[in-house]
Amino acid sequence: MTGLWKNQLIMLAATGFGLGYSPVAPGTLGTLAALPFIWLFTYMPGAGGTFFLVCFLLASVFVADRAEKILGKKDPGTIVIDEMAGYWVTMCLVPLTWVTLLTGFIAFRCFDIVKIGPVRYFEKNFSGGAGIVLDDIMAGVLAALTVKCLYILGVH
Repeated sequence: MTGLWKNQLIMLAATGFGLGYSPVAPGTLGTLAALPFIWLFTYMPGAGGTFFLVCFLLASVFVADRAEKILGKKDPGTIVIDEMAGYWVTMCLVPLTWVTLLTGFIAFRCFDIVKIGPVRYFEKNFSGGAGIVLDDIMAGVLAALTVKCLYILGVH
């Protein structure tokens, strides 16, 4: 595979199949690109879904790092694979319903945009692909805990 094809595949993945190129809210649209993966996750038996999620998270760091180098910018907004990873993490602790998907989406976007404490820590202290993805994973963890608490309280 030539370098051009590799770069195009990297950019296709990094931009959430092109959603990251949106001139309006690319991160929000990119988050939606995670929905097919989240849906598939629920149909994988046993630990298969967890294994696939971990593989996706590791691949996200690699893809984000390569895309950042291709674009020559630090954490460009067109890279949305990190939002995909974060939203997927958000949805790990609850059954998928329209309410949990919507609640998770809102919670994740809020934590990702506001970047409270631990989210900001990962954004500030890591660079390259890790810096791009880890803050979104932490936003996903915080959102997952929020959605799980709401689910336990009966908001589902």
